[in-house]
Amino acid sequence: MDQVAVELEREGIQRILTGHRLRHLLPDYLQVPNSGLPWFVGGVCRQTARYFEIDPAVGWVQDATRACEALSRNDVDVILASGSPFISFSLAKKLSDRLSCPYVLDYRDLWTGNPYRLHSPRMATVRLESELLSGCAAVTTVSDSLRADLGSRFTLASKLHVVTNGFCPEELSKIRPAVFDHFAVVYTGQFYPPKSVISPVAAALREVKRTGMASQPWRLHYYGAHEAHVRNTARHFGLEREVMLHGKVSRTKALAAVRGASIAVVITSVNKESTSADRGVVTAKLFEALGLGTSTLVIAPQGSDIEAITAQTGLARCFPGNDIGGISFFLAQAMLGDLPDPKNPGAYSWPVIVQDLDALLREVVGLKASTVSYKRREPTRVKA
Repeated sequence: MDQVAVELEREGIQRILTGHRLRHLLPDYLQVPNSGLPWFVGGVCRQTARYFEIDPAVGWVQDATRACEALSRNDVDVILASGSPFISFSLAKKLSDRLSCPYVLDYRDLWTGNPYRLHSPRMATVRLESELLSGCAAVTTVSDSLRADLGSRFTLASKLHVVTNGFCPEELSKIRPAVFDHFAVVYTGQFYPPKSVISPVAAALREVKRTGMASQPWRLHYYGAHEAHVRNTARHFGLEREVMLHGKVSRTKALAAVRGASIAVVITSVNKESTSADRGVVTAKLFEALGLGTSTLVIAPQGSDIEAITAQTGLARCFPGNDIGGISFFLAQAMLGDLPDPKNPGAYSWPVIVQDLDALLREVVGLKASTVSYKRREPTRVKA
C-alpha cells in the first residue's frame, strides 16, 4: 500500500481511483510518449485544446463520472470541488444535480480572471463559470483580493469565503534538507511570463556580484521545467557560472532543496502596476517555505495579500519587482546572516486552516459547527 493510501485510511477518507482517457493533454503530470509520432500528435492535440479552451483534464472527467455512478443520495452530504482543474466544477454540478446535494467551489487560482492569462477568455467559458457559481452553495478563495475580484465580476452575495493556502506540518517534518556548500538561493516550480519571471532576482544578484557585496560563495538554483527561461536570463545578466539548473524533480526533492536553501524565492508578479487579481495571488510555495523554516524573498506588487501574510508570519521579505536595489541589499545582508525572524508561521498550517473549511462545510449541509481535533478526529459524514 502506498504512503498516500496509508494516510487516507488513517484519516478515514475513501479514495476512488480513476483513469484518464486523454493523457497526452497532461504531459507534465502523466506518463506519455516523449518522442516520435505519438509525441507530435499529442502536441497538436494540446495546441488545439488550448485554442478552444478545452480543459486538459477533460479525459479525467469521463472516467471520474463513471467511477461515481455507484454513489447514492445517502452517500454524500456535500461536494467540494477545487480548481484547477476547473472542469471539476462542472463535474461537481453534475453530481450535485444527480445526488440532490449542495456543492462548494474552491478557487486556489482564478479561472477566467486568471492574471497569468495571455488572452481574454471566450465568452462561453465566462458564461459557464457564471452558471456554476450561481448554482453553488458557497465559494472559497485563497485571499481577500481574489474574493473581491470574483465578487466584482459575478453576483455572489454572501457565498464568498477565504480559506488561504497553507502547509502540512506532518508532511514537512519528514523532509531532510539538501546540502549546499555555499549560500544557496533556490527557486522551485513554474514561471508565467511576462508577469512571473526570474529577471528581478538575476538583476539583483548581478548587482551583488558587480559590487562585491557577497561575503561568501553563492549560487542560484532552479528546480523545474522552465530551464530555458532561467538559462537565457542568466546569460543576459552574465550569471552563467552562478546559476545551476536541476530540471524537473520530485516534490520531495524540491522541498528538500527549499529546506536546505539559504533563501527561497517566491514570485507572483514583477509588474509595478497590478489588478486585484494580481494582488490576490497567494502561491502555496510561500507556505511550504514558511513550514520548512526557510527565509524567503518574495517579489509581488505593493499592497498585495502576500505582502500582508509575510508581515504577519515573518521569515520573509516582500519587494516589488522594480526594486532591484532593495532586493540586492536584502540578499547581501542575508549572506552576512541578517535573516528575517519567524513570528507566527503556524497560523497558516493546515490543522489551523482546516477548521474554517470544516465549519463552512458543516454550515452548508446544515450541521452544527464544532471545533475538531485535526490529529485524532473521528471521520464525519461530510465528504469532499
